[in-house]
Amino acid sequence: MTAVRARSKHSHDDAPDTTAEFERIAALPDGPEKEALRQEVVRAWMPMAERLARQFRNRGESAEDLRQVAMLGLVKAVKRYEPDRGSAFASFAVPTVVGEIKRHFRDHMWGVHVPRRVQELRNRVRAAVQDLTRTPDDRSPSVADVARHTGMSEEDVLLGMEAMESFSALSLDAEVSGADDGYSLADTLGAPEPSYDRVIQREALKPKLRALPERERRILYLRFFREETQGRIAEQLGISQMHVSRLISRTCAKLHDQIEAKAA
Repeated sequence: MTAVRARSKHSHDDAPDTTAEFERIAALPDGPEKEALRQEVVRAWMPMAERLARQFRNRGESAEDLRQVAMLGLVKAVKRYEPDRGSAFASFAVPTVVGEIKRHFRDHMWGVHVPRRVQELRNRVRAAVQDLTRTPDDRSPSVADVARHTGMSEEDVLLGMEAMESFSALSLDAEVSGADDGYSLADTLGAPEPSYDRVIQREALKPKLRALPERERRILYLRFFREETQGRIAEQLGISQMHVSRLISRTCAKLHDQIEAKAA
């Protein structure tokens, strides 16, 4: 198989001349020979894809993952390229690879789910802010400034600005700004209040308690509200402690079943 020419008429050192190879690919029927030639072209253009991937470093994604995404874009470009359209492969491959990398950031690198439209607003606002703050002395642009610069509505600018804060999520273990004692965001969160559950349970029990026979109602009152012992209750009612214990168990089980049945 003819080797791809190492260097070319293109301006980049990593842009080989694969014109003849693409012409052969276009002429070949689908099959192993065509796929092998495509793989040869992919290998020849890999340095270009790696260069494009490096342009997106330091944005929260590993270099190897960026490289893999760029290679995926390169494979797509080689497969979709049609030389008879008249444009050079580089002019088709570069936006294809860059688009694949940007799509990866858009779909996989957000800390929270953000609709695609809002992601695009975020990108437009970010670019506008960079345009409007070319030097360190430039003040931060206002919502109105960005809206005038982009032609966007102020509402869309606000959405884009909010989305700029959603690209990466802050860990709950992160220390609160200004804290010097390790106080974290998790420490600021509220906890379930058990007293609320007790209020609900008591309100649900009230009508059931009123419907109990007088003796069972008195026994529960003395045991759970006055905190009397079973022995003291037995003395007051003139019955055995064993009988008091059985009545408490039987009455509580009855009330539990009634509450459960109502909840179901």
